[in-house]
Amino acid sequence: MIRHLLSAADLGRDDALLVLDTAIEMAATASRSVKKLPTLRGRTVVNLFYEDSTRTRISFEAAAKRLSADVINFSAKGSSVSKGESLKDTALTLQAMGADAVVIRHPESGAPYRLAQWLDGVVINAGDGTHEHPTQALLDAYTMRSRLGRIDGLRVTIVGDVLHSRVARSNVLLLDTLGAEVTLVAPPTLLPVGVEAWPATVSYDLDAVLPKSDVVMMLRVQRERMNDSYFPTQREYSRRYGLDVRRLGALPEHAIVMHPGPMNRGMEIAPQVADSPRSTIVEQVSNGVSVRMAVMYLLLGGSGSKENS
Repeated sequence: MIRHLLSAADLGRDDALLVLDTAIEMAATASRSVKKLPTLRGRTVVNLFYEDSTRTRISFEAAAKRLSADVINFSAKGSSVSKGESLKDTALTLQAMGADAVVIRHPESGAPYRLAQWLDGVVINAGDGTHEHPTQALLDAYTMRSRLGRIDGLRVTIVGDVLHSRVARSNVLLLDTLGAEVTLVAPPTLLPVGVEAWPATVSYDLDAVLPKSDVVMMLRVQRERMNDSYFPTQREYSRRYGLDVRRLGALPEHAIVMHPGPMNRGMEIAPQVADSPRSTIVEQVSNGVSVRMAVMYLLLGGSGSKENS
């Protein structure tokens, strides 16, 4: 197993499948009266979040606690970071405190890579800028396999704000590794430079792609990262790239709808679609805890992980 999880590209097919298979075992603990495992007792996991993210932080915290780790939640707001402390100095402080793993979420792309150079412990990327979010891709893959029985050969359509989406980048890389066929659908203004080099097909016509899709993953329009106008109006964006009830009906009967959250209901996804039986959005949240338990177990406490760390 790898030492850190910084990018979905770090995972070969065998490693990715090991995480997904381990997550199945972790999910089984949720049905027990005592949900904790003693695997990481005595280990310290630090959630180092420079960006707000209730869903991801709580998911990582729950995962670490279910593995019996000690958890420290470090928020940049109200800390020495707000007084100008550098990432390196923060890393050295965590090192001195004996952190065994640091889960980092940072607004700058590449921050987890720098942190990994300064820490002896494990570094897990919980989202860096517009770069990557590998555990989100893993929980999405886990959800696809749970619902559809496989990933290899699935036709996955990722729709929306690809330009600002670390979720899209990680999903494209991981799904390609696992044998899925990915199509990106977005207005040209919301596709990144160099997207033609990604292992995915690009389309601007959502209606043409939907009938051939096994999975449709809607992305949140990240207006907080937009300084300019990337599309004429919200209504126009929704008309061309939103998943409404009519478009849901164009999908094959077995197809599922995904969204990494939080959602802009009524913009990229209609409320009736988000709440439909074909939606996996709530499942993705619960699956996230199991997948993150698996990642921590394998990097910190699993068979052979300490020898490789």
